[in-house]
Amino acid sequence: MSDIAIYHNPRCGTSRNTLAMIRNSGEEPTVIQYLKTPPAREKLVELIGAAGLGVRGIMRAKEAIFSELGLGDPAKTDDELIDAMMAHPILINRPIVVTPLGTRLCRPSEVVLEILPHVQRGAFTKEDGEQVVDAEGRRV
Repeated sequence: MSDIAIYHNPRCGTSRNTLAMIRNSGEEPTVIQYLKTPPAREKLVELIGAAGLGVRGIMRAKEAIFSELGLGDPAKTDDELIDAMMAHPILINRPIVVTPLGTRLCRPSEVVLEILPHVQRGAFTKEDGEQVVDAEGRRV
């Protein structure tokens, strides 16, 4: 079992790029498609704490359900926001990556480079054509 995990949405370009950079470092992570298999409440709270962003920092405010539920209201408590993420996992921002070096919300995807235990094995270009890593494995 890998010591790297990614909470992944295969429909998200940022998530796909992050997963590809993990693999470009020679690692095969545990891929958790969190929309199919959401984390337990305790795990979600742990991820939020480890990422250091707070509950609002890990929420995906761009989703229609965010507005529909009035989650932008500053009076909403952390517990209420977590309840909403548990009921609607699409509200969990992605990708969240956990490695022995830390936990990060990898937006933009190259944030993952800060917590990968191994350097990139070669060049990496995002799906949109942006080069992130050169042929020697150095960040551009």
